[in-house]
Amino acid sequence: MSEAIKPKTTNAKPQTNTWYSSWFDTPYYHILYKDRNYREAQLFMDNLTHYLNLPEKAKVLDLACGKGRHAIYLNQLGFDVVGADLSENSIAEASKNSNDTLRFVVHDKREPYDEKFDAIFNLFTSFGYFENREDDIKTLVAIKESLTEYGFAVIDFMNSQVVIDNLIQEETKEVDGITFHIKRFVKDSFIIKEIDFEDKGEKFHFTEKVRAYTLEDFQTMMNETGIYLLDTFGDYKLKKFHKNTSERLIMIFK
Repeated sequence: MSEAIKPKTTNAKPQTNTWYSSWFDTPYYHILYKDRNYREAQLFMDNLTHYLNLPEKAKVLDLACGKGRHAIYLNQLGFDVVGADLSENSIAEASKNSNDTLRFVVHDKREPYDEKFDAIFNLFTSFGYFENREDDIKTLVAIKESLTEYGFAVIDFMNSQVVIDNLIQEETKEVDGITFHIKRFVKDSFIIKEIDFEDKGEKFHFTEKVRAYTLEDFQTMMNETGIYLLDTFGDYKLKKFHKNTSERLIMIFK
């Protein structure tokens, strides 16, 4: 990789043997989820940036950006964007889209960023991965400390109650000739997904594990950290949040 496109590393911790550092850094994660709705993601960014009334060329941080699908579109809307993720492979791929107003860095979201942003987006349930609640608290504090005085932050999380109520316990999904066997269950306040498959004669096993935070849980953590929850929405069209029916839990705070 040339120096011209080599992604920057900032405040990155060593990759430990956690489910997210191994699963997100493998190409199989992107194969399994290759059919995500990009148009829906773009409409969400349209609605969100309009609601926040972000100024022209506002500085935006896409925190836990993956391969950068949201960051790239936000940049196309005219914003100065940084995409940050712990996965070196994802950042290397995202960095192919870099330009003067779009940068990608390897970064641990528990650490405050070394710049201030007008908006920080943590999207597509990229929160609640850590074993210890204190690490999620650190993430919230880091987001707060990385905002400008008039900046806003957004967490787009699953609606845990609806996910649990409609949990598909077992599922088989074939993508690109690979058959993924998926099991889902709830244990110790986490929603867990076990993923097994075989490719090129080798067997693989990965886990996704997300803490089943509710709106009340987030409100408690935000109160502990001096964060002000300004609004909540229940889907990407920014309709009102309903605990028992909404698809998402989208929170605007500062």
